[in-house]
Amino acid sequence: MSDKKLVLIDGNSVLYRAFFALPLLSNNKGVHTNAVFGFTKMLLKILEQESPTHVLVAFDAGKTTFRHETYKEYKGGRQKTPPELSEQFNIARELLEAFQIKHYELENYEADDIIGTLSKQAETKGFDVAIITGDKDMLQLASANIAVQLTKKGISETESYTPDYLSQQLDIRPEQIIDMKALMGDASDNIPGVPGVGEKTAIKLLKQFGTLSQVYESLDQVSGKKLKENLINYKNDAFMSYQLATIDRSSPIEVSLDETEYKGYDMTQMRALFATLEFKSLMSIIDPDQVEETTTLKDMTVEVVEDFQSIELTGKESVVVDFLTEQYHIDTLLGVGISNEHHHYFLTKETVEKDKAFHAYLEDLQMEKYTFDAKKMWVAFKRMGIEVRGVTFDLLLGSYLVNPSENNHDIPSIAKRYESIGVREDEDVYGKGKKLAVPDNETLQDHITRKAHVVYSLKEPIELGLNENAQMALLETLELPLSQILAEMEQRGVKVDQEKLESMQIELAGRIKTLEENIYDTAGETFNLNSPKQLGVVLFENLELPVIKKTKTGYSTSADVLEQLKKYHPIIEDILLYRQLQKLQSTYLEGLLKVIHPDGKIHTRFNQALTQTGRLSSTDPNLQNIPIRLEEGRRIRQAFVPSQDNWEIFACDYSQIELRVLAHIAGDEKLIQAFKEGRDVHTQTAMDVFHVSEEEVDSLMRRQAKAVNFGIVYGISDYGLSQNLGITRKEAKAFIDRYFESYPGVKKYMDNIVKEAKQLGYVTTLMQRRRYLPDITSRNFNQRSFAERTAMNTPIQGSAADIIKKAMIDLAKRLKEENLQANVLLQVHDELILEAPKEEIAQLEVLVPEVMEQTVALTVPLKVEYSHGPTWYDAK
Repeated sequence: MSDKKLVLIDGNSVLYRAFFALPLLSNNKGVHTNAVFGFTKMLLKILEQESPTHVLVAFDAGKTTFRHETYKEYKGGRQKTPPELSEQFNIARELLEAFQIKHYELENYEADDIIGTLSKQAETKGFDVAIITGDKDMLQLASANIAVQLTKKGISETESYTPDYLSQQLDIRPEQIIDMKALMGDASDNIPGVPGVGEKTAIKLLKQFGTLSQVYESLDQVSGKKLKENLINYKNDAFMSYQLATIDRSSPIEVSLDETEYKGYDMTQMRALFATLEFKSLMSIIDPDQVEETTTLKDMTVEVVEDFQSIELTGKESVVVDFLTEQYHIDTLLGVGISNEHHHYFLTKETVEKDKAFHAYLEDLQMEKYTFDAKKMWVAFKRMGIEVRGVTFDLLLGSYLVNPSENNHDIPSIAKRYESIGVREDEDVYGKGKKLAVPDNETLQDHITRKAHVVYSLKEPIELGLNENAQMALLETLELPLSQILAEMEQRGVKVDQEKLESMQIELAGRIKTLEENIYDTAGETFNLNSPKQLGVVLFENLELPVIKKTKTGYSTSADVLEQLKKYHPIIEDILLYRQLQKLQSTYLEGLLKVIHPDGKIHTRFNQALTQTGRLSSTDPNLQNIPIRLEEGRRIRQAFVPSQDNWEIFACDYSQIELRVLAHIAGDEKLIQAFKEGRDVHTQTAMDVFHVSEEEVDSLMRRQAKAVNFGIVYGISDYGLSQNLGITRKEAKAFIDRYFESYPGVKKYMDNIVKEAKQLGYVTTLMQRRRYLPDITSRNFNQRSFAERTAMNTPIQGSAADIIKKAMIDLAKRLKEENLQANVLLQVHDELILEAPKEEIAQLEVLVPEVMEQTVALTVPLKVEYSHGPTWYDAK
């Protein structure tokens, strides 16, 4: 190992990957910083791990290089760099100046050529070299003294390729990377290669013959008629591709190895730049002593309040309530934290309950309140008979809208992302499971008040992000008003007929027992039906059914495997039904009985900041996932009843809302016309796909057309459609092709939205909800394909979710204006469930569709279907 080590970094590649791996961040001046943040984090990690004596970051000088003289279309298919990324390159160069790291670019050459040339010079002079890049082309540079480290998982990790490791992974030598690229081409650089030759074929040829030249010298030995023809016909392209893929290791660089010597960063410059960029969390790496005081706020003074009238209010306070668990419908309030510009207050449970001045403050519309999880706060104080007014900001919802791809939106996680004050995790303070307990007063007061201070301190940066994304209206006119409606729905709950559930449980247990006995009779023996291992032996050894898939522990008996086995033996139908009924019994019947409150109701909690599409979900229990394909599952809804006598359940849902949103977004004239004329869109699609008249469309055709329609919304592939319909991939592809011929506007939308997502890194709904897609440019086919399907679907599904949310707000307002007793109980995707006195039903039949159909104006009409009855089951 040499005492000299050179680290060469591909600046363009790393910044590009960082930009798409991280959500779009900006400082308080609106300057985008996410790519530079990721780049800086990686740089600090490399300096620590590699301990280099020399460092250089290479950049591309421009779009045109000497390779364009050989092939004008080189890199021709690349999307334009998003402006949010372009503006960060100069910041990156400024950052490198502070790091005192040499950066360099060379007119008419690429960063690859600079790195190739310097690595060769360094190796000649006895250096060890590490190349950091996201570009696999660089693997050709690997040698005994040069390791190429490819970034993965965004940029947080790298994988080091030496010649030996490359041989293990791809079974080729570094210099053969050029031959491989020449044969297979590279779509990302628009290198043509030879049609029909992929990575596997290229490697197979190189293992057999050695190099590109030797492949062509031995064409008579190449197996496969079509392959040989393509190699002959595209020989010029192959050798041109070889030139394009070859890194120039003798480029005329004007930077010497001595100039890349690294002596450490300039602390003064680093502090100033990190402060401007607001990289507080990274400051702790370069200067931990300075950051300790600002991030942990050891000197924060908590004032315990006994008389609310004695405290100093500004009319712009953050207010945070805290419970020991998430069960805020039944849990005891621990206390309230209040924070403003000058003070941090804590109100004990006793003060909260008794202090009338505090109650008046909460109900005062003029006193602005910022909070975390307004829904929880509304429920907490509603239990005390207090109507909270004046909530203008919710940190949970704001963080979710700005960073929907983040998994955690609790206060400590948000604080960490925005380098705010230190705050401990709830588990660290309250414990978990058997250790769950209220801490001592001082710890409790400090923890809750710190949470309030985080809300206060992060309001401004979150609002900057919302304004930058044009999402402030989404928070203020949709999500925040909706949180109050959801709070009312949660607290109201839905009444459950406990006796009905119990009788269903007994009945289902009998059915499961009968099924179990039938399965044993058919198998000719008894065994543990819930043991995949024992079931596998029965199916594949005793009954000798064909083995579809194996696992490490034996035969796979997963649902998809059993579905494929249905045609071989009648026992499979019984096993599938047994599993479904078992799940109904344990998850739903037993599960629902456990969560009925003393008031005879179920109080589910709606998650407003969870899904990336904007859809609501529910927990404890999840009432949105009750299976309704089986009659036994549908019948569970019989237990959901109105809360009062002479009332009924009123159910209403949007008809084909996602297809209507698709018609609007895509602007497809034919699809728009079908909806405007009130035609059955599945029948229309069947007519178009099968080229038949309306009278000739049978139930099978309509079912297949329906699968195509909804499959298109989810970006379905020919394989996916073939699995859904039980047809060949060729037939499925023909269906999809004919669909796009019939609805060219939809095809254009699908193509354009993917291009737009690749350029921006995200897609938006009609109401500006964003979803970031870091894998949209991934070289991994599966990851990229999933991101492309998500890009197609999210604007549709997300817009549909936004529409029903707005409808809930509009409907609540209208019911109040009309002075009706009707209440909204549940939201299940495109469906709203209400309860109402029987005498109001006729009015609801007019009012509800009117409100829901007019909640947004699309180019196609929205249509609402409704029904009512004594139970939820009867209302469908």
